[in-house]
Amino acid sequence: RPLAIDSKAPVVTSAGLAAFPDRPGRPDKSAKPDQPGETAAARGYRWLRTRAFLPPDFDQTVFDSLWNRWDAPDRAKAEEADLATRRLMTLDYYGLVPDPDVKDPSSVPALGHVAIGKTWVMNCLTCHAGRVDGRVIPGLPNTHLDLQTLIEDVRNTKLKMLKPLAHLDLVSIGLPLSTTRGTTNSVVFGIVLGNYRDKDMTVHLNRRPPKLVHHDMDAPPFWNVRHKTALYCDAFAPKNHRVLMQFILLPRHDRKQLEDWEPAFKDILAWINSLRPPRYSGHVDRQLALSGQSVFRKHCGSCHGRYGPDESQRDYPQRVVPLETIGTDPTRFRALTTEHRRWMDGGWLSRDGKDTVVIEPVGYLAPPLDGIWATAPYLHNGSVPTLWHLLHPATRPVVWTRTSDSFDHKQVGFTIKTHKSLPPSARTPRQRRQYFDTTKPGKSAAGHLFPDKLTEAEKRAVLEFLKTL
Repeated sequence: RPLAIDSKAPVVTSAGLAAFPDRPGRPDKSAKPDQPGETAAARGYRWLRTRAFLPPDFDQTVFDSLWNRWDAPDRAKAEEADLATRRLMTLDYYGLVPDPDVKDPSSVPALGHVAIGKTWVMNCLTCHAGRVDGRVIPGLPNTHLDLQTLIEDVRNTKLKMLKPLAHLDLVSIGLPLSTTRGTTNSVVFGIVLGNYRDKDMTVHLNRRPPKLVHHDMDAPPFWNVRHKTALYCDAFAPKNHRVLMQFILLPRHDRKQLEDWEPAFKDILAWINSLRPPRYSGHVDRQLALSGQSVFRKHCGSCHGRYGPDESQRDYPQRVVPLETIGTDPTRFRALTTEHRRWMDGGWLSRDGKDTVVIEPVGYLAPPLDGIWATAPYLHNGSVPTLWHLLHPATRPVVWTRTSDSFDHKQVGFTIKTHKSLPPSARTPRQRRQYFDTTKPGKSAAGHLFPDKLTEAEKRAVLEFLKTL
C-alpha cells in the first residue's frame, strides 16, 4: 500500500517507486542562458553541472552531519577535524568526487551533484566521473562510489533531524542501490521507472511492480560511446539522446517536461561523443608494446577492433559475442526482459521506432578498449580488479578489496588485497560492501578465457600494448 509521509513529501508505491506531486511544464530555474560561441558539447557539460533534472537528494546541513553515522574510528577523526577537512573526509568516505574546477572543493557540492540553493541534486556524473592515479576525469566510471551507504546514512540523518525524505531515501528501502562499492544496480532503476509508463510516456502508478533480478554493474567509460551505434553491454538499445533520459523518468516528469529537456540531452550526448580517453600516466616500453600490438591484432582484434594513431587506422566491429562463447556472468543478460525491450521498441525512447531496438540479443558486446588502462575493474560487473588478472583467468581472486587509492602500474588496475572468502571482520553492511565477493549472484569473475591461448610472454606484451590505447 502507498506510504504517505506528508502531503508534500514523496509517495512510495508497493514497488518502492517515489512519486512526487506533479508540476508539468514548470519553469526550470536552474537553467542558465547559452554562452556566446559555446559548442553543443560544452553546453552539454554545463547542463550536467548546473541543471537539476531530478529532485534534491539532501541539503548541506544533512551532508555536514553524515559523519555522525560513521563507525567509531572514522567518527572520532571527523570530530577532531575542522569543517573544511571534515567535508573532504565525507566526500572520500562515500566515494563522491571533489569538484576539480574550484580552489576549495569543500565549499561546493561534489562533481556529481548540482547545487540548487543549499540542496544537492544528483546527476550523471555521480557514476560517470571518477578518479584514477590522482586524476579526476569526467566520463571515467566512479569506482569509489558507495551509493547504498550514502543514501542509508542520508535517510537516517534526515529522520533524526525531522527532515522530509526524498525519492532515493524511500526507494532504497526496498530496492538495493548497490551491494559493492564502485558498482550500482542501475539497470534495475531503468526497469522500475519504465514499468510505470506506456511507450508514449503516459504514467500508470497503479501497475503491479515488475519482477526484478537485482545485480550490480560497473559503469562503462563515456569516451567509448562515440564508437558505438548501440548502448549497454548487450547492445540492445539505440544510441540516441532519449535513451539517456530513462533515469529521469520519475512520475512527476510528464511527456511535456521530457520534451522540454530534450535539447539539453542532445547537448549532453554531444559532450559524451566529444570525450577522448586519458593517456596512460606511467612508463610504456614501446618495443614491447609494438610486439603486443601484433599479438592483439591476431587474437583480440576480431572482437575488440583495430587501433592506430589516427582514425583512419581504426576499426571497431561492435561484435556481440554469444553468451555461451564469452562465458561471463549471465545475470545481467537474463535480468533485462523481452517485455522491457519491447516497451522501448517503437516507443518514445526509440523515437517512435525510428531507432532499432534489439529484442532478442545473443550475448555481450566486446567493447572498444580506448583508455582501458584507466577503467579497472573489468568485465561488465566489475569483478576483475586489474588487466593482469583479466589476462590470467585462473588467478582471478575470489574476494578482493582495494587497499588504497594508489594505482598498480605493474598489474594495471587497483591496488588490492585478496581473500579466499569474506573476512569475519566485515560485520556491518557497509564493511561488507568494501569487498567484491565473486561467489555472490551476478558477481562471478568467470569467462573471457581467450587469454589462455597466449604464452606468458605474449600476455606481457599485450598488457604493455593496452597501456597505449
